[in-house]
Amino acid sequence: MLGLILAQEILSPQALSVLGAGLAIGLGGLGPGIGIGILASGALQAIGRNPEATPQIQLNMILAIAFAEAIAIYALVVALLLKFVA
Repeated sequence: MLGLILAQEILSPQALSVLGAGLAIGLGGLGPGIGIGILASGALQAIGRNPEATPQIQLNMILAIAFAEAIAIYALVVALLLKFVA
């Protein structure tokens, strides 16, 4: 009987909403973080091989980082919606 009561409390809609928000921001931040790391690594290697192309490489790198951060911001918005609206 006690197990059933605990299961109902653990699986309440509010608890699942908080769990979903945590997963959304956690997994939503993981992808852009890895992507930005790979992107910066590639850009630094390219600049090391061809220093004359530094301005063009930096421009493309900053643009790509902005797009990756936008994905993280979308994950944050989803997490906030799950936490406060759902």
